[in-house]
Amino acid sequence: MAMVDSTVMRSVLEHLWDSYPSICRHWFNDIEAVDMDGGTIRFLVHEPVQLRYLQRSCTEPFTDATQSATGRLLGVEFITPDQLSSIPKDEVVSGATSRASIDLDGEMLLSPDYSFDSFVVGPDNRLAHAAALAVAQQPGRAYNPFFVHGGVGLGKTHLLQAICQQAMRNDPGMRIYYTSCNAFMNQFLDAVQGGEMNSFRHRFRNYDLLVVDDIHDLSNRGPSQEEFFHTFNTLYQGGRQVVLSSDAPPNEIPDLEERLTSRFGCGLVANIERPCYETRVAIVKSKAALRSLQLPDDVAGYIAARIDTNIREIEGAITKIQTVAMLDGAEVDLAMTKRAIGEQFRSNGSTQLTIQDILDTVSGYYGLKLTELLSKRRHKSVSLPRQIGMYLARKHTRFSLGEIGGYFGGRDHTTVMHAIKSIDGKRTGDDRLDQDIAQLESVLLEQS
Repeated sequence: MAMVDSTVMRSVLEHLWDSYPSICRHWFNDIEAVDMDGGTIRFLVHEPVQLRYLQRSCTEPFTDATQSATGRLLGVEFITPDQLSSIPKDEVVSGATSRASIDLDGEMLLSPDYSFDSFVVGPDNRLAHAAALAVAQQPGRAYNPFFVHGGVGLGKTHLLQAICQQAMRNDPGMRIYYTSCNAFMNQFLDAVQGGEMNSFRHRFRNYDLLVVDDIHDLSNRGPSQEEFFHTFNTLYQGGRQVVLSSDAPPNEIPDLEERLTSRFGCGLVANIERPCYETRVAIVKSKAALRSLQLPDDVAGYIAARIDTNIREIEGAITKIQTVAMLDGAEVDLAMTKRAIGEQFRSNGSTQLTIQDILDTVSGYYGLKLTELLSKRRHKSVSLPRQIGMYLARKHTRFSLGEIGGYFGGRDHTTVMHAIKSIDGKRTGDDRLDQDIAQLESVLLEQS
């Protein structure tokens, strides 16, 4: 087994930043190339979540960078300090960590980006952040259950993952399960079909911390709701922590059993609202810093003004700016930023509208409060404007049906699809409706 020269690590990082900037993070500088044995070079990683991120997303780029830096056909392996000091190399299991018994769904990957340190706190998410931090510090004792809700791309998943990561650091032996609601339901159905319900129940009801994203997907799922109800009760009564996220508060999730609505609301329910401009500027700078990308203030301000509803869109914009800067070999400035993302957020109607623009315009046009438009009321005076809003959102934004439904009071994609078909069909035979929509589109186009 041979030691690795420090220049190799520098060369690996340079190759990664040059060839794979989208995966690179500032904490890559803390990775160490510790030794080389036969055809494998081992990289020391200090955080288990970072280890998983590298193993799941970065093995091929690191292999390419390592072979470029050494001129040899080498494989790569990522290990923790515990594995380096106490586990023989040939016994290291890919994907395992010795610091925590965290169990993750196969499709759910904790991102090192989603920590409390990188979460930007503003007036629109202060309560949710404070509660999430308290839950991570005292699982099962602070707020149980903890239910966080808000629109698509506002930071719910970030908080859920931050809770997992902080809990892992505080108690390496904690049994944690982080999954999506759909994954829970799929595993439940597999267990039913395979006759393995006892194993399924034993597994889910013995975690210290159960974190479920997008719990609104339980809507109208009778057998899954029944099973989750009993799972929830077992964990709750045993003093174990349950954390849930949703696009809507518990009492507004359609077709959710009353007993589940009651259980979900018995702890703390916290809302994350659309971030204000100042918070968005801070988010832009934070996301850029994670990628070691320096943004001038006018660039950060431009991005924050351009993208005002979805933090994931901000991440996409920063990735594109970074890529363009790398290809052009130029510093990031306002002119380059406008070229890079100026057309990125236009819809097929060549507008730059957000769903919030549409919500505000439709509610104002029909004299409704925003809460009425997003409510469960089905009176025509409310339901028709709501359907028109969904129709315009689908036509003039790039959001999916599910995402649009999330903005319109946590409705599912089938409701949005019905609304679009309904309005599209009515326009041809209803001149008044057609004129109303044309007027709304005119107002929206002026705003854009």
